[in-house]
Amino acid sequence: MRKMIDSGNISSFILWGPPGVGKTTLARIIANQLERPFYTLSAVSSGVKDVREVIEKAKNNRFFNAETHTPILFIDEIHRFSKSQQDSLLGAVENGTFVLIGATTENPSFEVISPLLSRCQVYVLQSLEVEDLEDLLQRALSTDRELRNRDIKVLEKESLFRFSGGDARKLLNIIELVVNAEEGEGPVEITDALVTERLQQNPMAYDKDGEMHYDIISAFIKSIRGSDPEGAVYWLARMVAGGEDPKFIARRMLISASEDIGLANPNALLLANACFDTVHKLGWPESRIALSECAIYLASSPKSNSAYMAIGTALGIVEETGNLPVPLHLRNAPTKLMKQLDYGKDYKYAHDYENNFVEQEFLPKKLKGRSIWKPQLNASEAKLKEFLNKLWKNRF
Repeated sequence: MRKMIDSGNISSFILWGPPGVGKTTLARIIANQLERPFYTLSAVSSGVKDVREVIEKAKNNRFFNAETHTPILFIDEIHRFSKSQQDSLLGAVENGTFVLIGATTENPSFEVISPLLSRCQVYVLQSLEVEDLEDLLQRALSTDRELRNRDIKVLEKESLFRFSGGDARKLLNIIELVVNAEEGEGPVEITDALVTERLQQNPMAYDKDGEMHYDIISAFIKSIRGSDPEGAVYWLARMVAGGEDPKFIARRMLISASEDIGLANPNALLLANACFDTVHKLGWPESRIALSECAIYLASSPKSNSAYMAIGTALGIVEETGNLPVPLHLRNAPTKLMKQLDYGKDYKYAHDYENNFVEQEFLPKKLKGRSIWKPQLNASEAKLKEFLNKLWKNRF
């Protein structure tokens, strides 16, 4: 991105990251640095009509200015644009009427249509680190006129940074809340206990874009992984009451069905996918029932992360060994020349053998005998295996 800005030629891109990390600020910095006309739309309040008006303005701007002054259109929360609204952007992005910069807190793969996504580079922004929040805190206390006049002493910072969850905006809101809650105009001493007390008294105790958002979804998934339906439903209720996006909850259960339940109960993935579709079709408040049903089912299911571990192991092997050649007997041989080169030779067609199985090597020669997938037993299978092992050891 730095090289792109320095060159003066930028292409359309999407900034994906949590709230309060500077997506809008970064877009404005780029526009100012390149001295480009800057148009903004909010996907929450704008429609296709607004998009068309901006496109016309951009076309007029291109007509009266040099090529280097291609306008920038910044769309905040672009994931909230409908398919038709996103479609209306395609032509203008394709022909360079403007450079599109989108900002989203949601995964663009799910929320941005494929034709638009293929025309944009995606940059991932991370939550702010403690050092960043420290700089922001000192800047706020030293430059903000209201805060500077209150003689604020920060004795402890751990709660400030923890509740901020890497969100600059959230940190400033917490400081404002704590300071305003103190009566009078006298000095304010900020401690961890004071911050925690003020936040618990305030309705922002669950912030779907902040630290509690990540803590509660973590507790929810860990309750499912730990086979505790009560915990899963409780944390689900906390998210529902806090106004969490139901699609976010459903997506996380899809991940859990794949990662935590896996091959121990493949039907879990089907149910989680059905739940995701149901959430899309129903909306609130009815979809909370589907979420509850799915959460209880996943928490009650046997668990196996063998597929998750297997793909991780396989990717590690690929990174370690590179592009190993496909064994000749496994290669496709659609032409006579390929057959002459022994492509497909000695391949054993499994269905020609008893029980549709025959011993055969399917890994590259260099990896022969390498173990990648390690099957896991559920509780009943494990007890049966333990019993059979004891029986075998005591056979004499």
